[in-house]
Parts: sequence; C-alpha cells; structure tokens
Amino acid sequence: MLSRRKFLKGGLVATAGGLLVPKYVLAAVDPSLLSTAVKELPEGVLEEQVLEALPGKKPLIKKTYRPPNYETPVKYFNEIFTPNDVFFVRYHLANIPEVDAKTWKLTVGGDAVERPLELTLDDLKTKFEQVELVALCQCSGNRRGLFKPHVAGVEWGYGAMGNAKWKGVRLKDILEKAGLKGNALEVVVDGADSGVAAGTPDFIKSIPVWKALDENTIIAYEMNGEPLPHWNGFPARLVVPGWTATYWIKHVVSINVVSKPFDGFWMKNAYRIPLGKFPIRDRFISQETAVNTPITEIVVNSLITNINDGQIFRHGQVVEVKGIAWDGGYGINMVEISTDGGKTWQQAELGKDYGRFSWRQFTYRFRPTKKGTYTIMAKASNRIGQTQTFELIWNPAGYHHNVVQKINIKVV
Repeated sequence: MLSRRKFLKGGLVATAGGLLVPKYVLAAVDPSLLSTAVKELPEGVLEEQVLEALPGKKPLIKKTYRPPNYETPVKYFNEIFTPNDVFFVRYHLANIPEVDAKTWKLTVGGDAVERPLELTLDDLKTKFEQVELVALCQCSGNRRGLFKPHVAGVEWGYGAMGNAKWKGVRLKDILEKAGLKGNALEVVVDGADSGVAAGTPDFIKSIPVWKALDENTIIAYEMNGEPLPHWNGFPARLVVPGWTATYWIKHVVSINVVSKPFDGFWMKNAYRIPLGKFPIRDRFISQETAVNTPITEIVVNSLITNINDGQIFRHGQVVEVKGIAWDGGYGINMVEISTDGGKTWQQAELGKDYGRFSWRQFTYRFRPTKKGTYTIMAKASNRIGQTQTFELIWNPAGYHHNVVQKINIKVV
C-alpha cells in the first residue's frame, strides 16, 4: 500500500471538476466503465463524473475526493465476489490514518461490561474461534442520485456496494469475554478516522445489543482471503450482515457497551428514515422517536449487470440478461424478468446460493421475435414475501431506493 506521503509526493493535476489530485490518481482506463452511468443523476453530476484510482485501487467512479467516496463500475458486479481493488470506498471524515497492525489495539469497555479488555490483531487471530461468511456491504444511500426530486448527499448511482467473503471473529465472543452486565442496551463502535476541522462530530455508531450478539456480526480482518484494504477498514472493521454499511465501522479501535441509548450525532441526527414507511423487521427500538427510526436492514433489490440502456442487438440474436439480487438476509426466493415493460413476467434462473447475506446471481435468455425497442425489467422477491417497488418511496435522506429497474434495448 502506498503511504500518504508518497501518495502526495507524485505531484498534482486538475480533474474535470478543477480539483487538484496526485498525478497517478488518474489512470489509463476503459471508458466503458462509465457507460452504466445513470441518466437520472442530477444535472452536473454526470459531467463531473470521472474515473480515478486511489492507491491500491483500480479506477473507480469518483464522487468526492475529500473525504474519499468512490463508486464501483457496474461491470464488476458480474462477479460473485467484488474484487478488493474495485470495492467501493465510503468515508464521512477526511482524516484517515495509516494504521500499523503491529501496534493496533482494540479496547473493549463501557459501563455495561464486567471486565474491560484490550486486544491486539494477533489476539483476534489466535484467542477466538475464526469464522468466515459472505455478505453484501451496501451504502445506505446507494442509488440516491436516482431520487426524484433529488435530495442532498453523495449522489451515488448503482455502485456503492460490494459482495465479499469476510473473515474474523464473532463480536459475541469478544463481548462474552468482557462479560455483559444485565443492563447492557447498545454497543458503541468507533474507528480511527476523524474530522479535519475542529468540532466535526466523530463517526461513531451504535447497534442494539441483540444485534451485537448475533452469530453473524463479526469483527473482520480479512476480505476475500486477503487483509482488509486500507480504504475498506484495515486492519479490522465491524461487519453487520443484512444491515446497511453505516454500521460497518472501519479501522475499528474501540467497542463500548452502554446501558443508555447512545446520542452521538451520527445516531441521533443522521441515517434515519420516517417511522413506518418501509417494511422493516429489524427495528432499533431504543433509538426510535415518534417520527423516525435508524435505518437498519437492507431492502430487497436487484440490478441488471451486463446490458446498458440503449444497447443494440441483432434480430434473431439471443439476448442474455444477467444480474444480481439481494435483501437484508432473508434470502432471495425469485427474480422475474419482463421484456415488454412489465406486461408479462417470466422467472429467471438463480445462480448458486452463497448464503442469505450474499447477493444472488440470476440469468434469463430470450430471442426477440421482431425488430424494435424492448424494455427489460428485473424484479426480485425474498423468502418472506417482500418484493421490489414500482414507485419510489421518497424520503429526505435518499435511502432504500429499490424501484424496479428498466433498461431499453434496440433490436435491428
């Protein structure tokens, strides 16, 4: 991994938006990686959208540079596991230190534990049972740029997510070693990143103690069989399968179990949705108010990954529609495809099941019978009967966009 000093030493150039960045951030790239950019993004966003490579990453779609927010091109979602070097990057704060794994320590405390702990990376690897699971990591605001009317925030397209194998230790096992008191209510997690300006709220999140004790909630130190990349939380991060990535704290340095609701800015004021507006089962009741609630589980969704809007096919050619479907961990039950704008639907073939927190690949093939325009749609449903919506559930923060996707192709 390139050091921050070396990163800045290479000299600066201006991007399309006039931002000064190191020279080798801009790489020779395939322009087709931007071909899936959605036309619904706000005016000016598409014009400013460029491919740039952070150290250790291949070129990604830059949304902001400071703090770094970079989106994965949809092309890479044709793979079941999103490669580490193209995995999306999401930060709220711009001071992101390079953590030395040899000196890194994880402190465990709070008023609701019996025995405060201090753990090294070696402790995690040798003193606890090792577990590995596949889970989708998705930003709460994925597809925010598609909202109409548009809302404030990072104007993500489709690529603020990735699917990976995560290896580490159960948070439950760490907490049991520390000893939970009977009044334990929430588990508060902090990372090493911080704000640049004085007074910037630190990015600290809490989860209910029942979610922390779920066997699938882990502290991960490996991603797809390799150490976590710097930009994805090295040396260890919280992984909360089924819940949006706002809880997946990177560069984790402290875990505190508390007996009262945590009232930090990023819990009390941010990442909240209107109460009762979404079909959510996993509720964070200790953080709810009379009007809103913290965002928690991921809603059922799907994405066509191998066809671009406006793509041309020859008459008589078989059209193969490939994509991915996912939800908050209940499991994808079915994906339906329409080639006539929603008038009729046929079931797609589902790929291998890598676990209920992983996305599921799907494939559908058809041979157009006549020339003209075909509107292809994909609609996913999960095992508890939830399905995608046809109308946007608008909310001021731009969360949970799961409207059925439409792609027009032309057969000539």
